[in-house]
Amino acid sequence: MTESRNAPLLEVRGLTKHFPVRAGVIPRTVGHVHAVDGVSFTLHQGETLGLVGESGCGKSTVGKTLLRLEKPTHGTVLFQGRDISAMRFRELRELRRDVQIIFQDPFESLNARHTVGKILSEPFVIHRIGTTQERKERVAELLERVGIDRSAASRFPHEFSGGQRQRIGIARAIALRPKLIVCDEAVSALDVSVQSQVINLLLDLQREMHLALLFIAHDLAVVKHVSDQIAVMYLGKVVETRNSEDVYSSPKHPYTRALISAIPRPDPLHKGERVILEGDVPSPINPPSGCRFRTRCQFAQAKCEGETPPLEEVTGGGSVACHFWKEIENSQLKSVGA
Repeated sequence: MTESRNAPLLEVRGLTKHFPVRAGVIPRTVGHVHAVDGVSFTLHQGETLGLVGESGCGKSTVGKTLLRLEKPTHGTVLFQGRDISAMRFRELRELRRDVQIIFQDPFESLNARHTVGKILSEPFVIHRIGTTQERKERVAELLERVGIDRSAASRFPHEFSGGQRQRIGIARAIALRPKLIVCDEAVSALDVSVQSQVINLLLDLQREMHLALLFIAHDLAVVKHVSDQIAVMYLGKVVETRNSEDVYSSPKHPYTRALISAIPRPDPLHKGERVILEGDVPSPINPPSGCRFRTRCQFAQAKCEGETPPLEEVTGGGSVACHFWKEIENSQLKSVGA
């Protein structure tokens, strides 16, 4: 993790993605899935932003829209000042030299019919980089860089363990020396011991290549280890964005407090208060009015139902979307039913 630059590498402003819901014998749109609703953040070169939240909150959809794998419904995504949503085919092709993704399931993301050598040489073929012999040498160097012997180029993905396959996925992501990598639950499918190895590899590559990382995950302990900034999402919206250490030491939003309280502590004498969230996450097809977290929040008031809380700046940097976060922090607001 390194210091930020003045000009952001990536600017996301009011990003919205709604998926139509179709029904009927003659399919027609009967509603929309509000996957992402008005998400904004910035990311600088060499910086890591951790994007966290429960499954279904829209984290992966945000990641896919950054690469135009999904086209945003509204909002803008600026990469080095250029609007990704307005790019045409040739511009997108150039963009993908600078922006890459590492998927959650390394087995599904690697073509089972191709050798590792062919998989890793594809970026060079697509972008017409190097001769056949030069590509073979680049593939060998990539394998060695991620801790795999160069002889593995002749083998197929099913011949490797999950951790090795993810290393191959990382090698493919760094092949064109990108500036930004979206890590979409990149370690969640791996054993804990392998997770640490892959995370350390990513951090080494970040320092070496001065990469920016968008690290999408639901494991807050992992996110804390890798992130400079953390954005917490709930049901398509960002509810808190702050420095990593500040989020863990003094969470402001009630949802962030609940997530932090659920992290296992290695100290058996630690008796921190556990916040239990009642009920299920509401449907993104028909999200609650006002604050989307109000149906599960122990501090919800009448105002929370009628008004959507804006992201309000916090002293020391960052922002939080809660009408009563100051009162909660100062213990001036009692939980409902207390």
